[in-house]
Amino acid sequence: MSIGPYVLTEKEFVNRYDLTYPFEERGLQFGDGVYEVIRVYRGNLYLIEEHVERLYRSAAAIHLQVPYEKEEMYKQLKQLLHLNDFTTDGKVYLQLTRGSAPRDHVFPVGVQPNLYAYVAPLSRKHSLMKNGVATITQKDVRWDYCYIKSLNLLPNVMAKQAAKEQGCFEAILHRNGKVTECSSSNVYVVKDGAIYTHPAEKNILHGCVRMRVEAFAKETGIPFHEEAFHLEDIQYADELFLSSSTAEVMPIIEVDGNTIANGRPGQVTMQLQQAYEADANIPMSDSIFYVQ
Repeated sequence: MSIGPYVLTEKEFVNRYDLTYPFEERGLQFGDGVYEVIRVYRGNLYLIEEHVERLYRSAAAIHLQVPYEKEEMYKQLKQLLHLNDFTTDGKVYLQLTRGSAPRDHVFPVGVQPNLYAYVAPLSRKHSLMKNGVATITQKDVRWDYCYIKSLNLLPNVMAKQAAKEQGCFEAILHRNGKVTECSSSNVYVVKDGAIYTHPAEKNILHGCVRMRVEAFAKETGIPFHEEAFHLEDIQYADELFLSSSTAEVMPIIEVDGNTIANGRPGQVTMQLQQAYEADANIPMSDSIFYVQ
């Protein structure tokens, strides 16, 4: 993955090789910060307003000031793509921390936040979205404020690594058997034509694509219930899928070695995939229903 040469900071655009911070950086030492990952299609930011809104919500939740007003942030992120002459599929990673200061648990006074954003290529996962993926289940051991998109991701990293070591795409997390979300995505079960997923409360991240999935369901007449399901519900599911900015709408065809339904992506999931592609202005030549 090749990161674009220009990086947005809290003050200006700089060459990525010139971007440095002191080793006493609170994001590095405390995970004291928040972040966003914004999908880019053909050089266009997808769901930029939703991502920026969530960035501000996460920052406010930890009493952190964003150095740009929202409208200015939109302009700066678009300028980031322009300066890097970025016209393909990719992602923008944006990170904001409380800044650099001598190490102390309490918030430093008079310290400017550190912000940086970069763009990098990211191709669509055509084959996986077309055929589905395998997952495992893991106990959710994260903190109680998962709605904050913070830098404290060690439990997520451990769960994702466990999935990889078992040849799987994701780990479905649960608390006492109640499914919350995945290590880096939201998760949904489909039963009798209706979608069920954990309510957008503090125990899950309020995914930007999750919000669009709910909208797509309503637009196409698919019942959408913010109602948590349990591990035992998975074995009786008609369909299972996950969503995120990098995975889009991804069918799950296997959990802990057990096949979901007939082992193929279901009709509801494929309807949502089609709605996603239309919403993101994906050309037919790049559609998962067209690309072999």
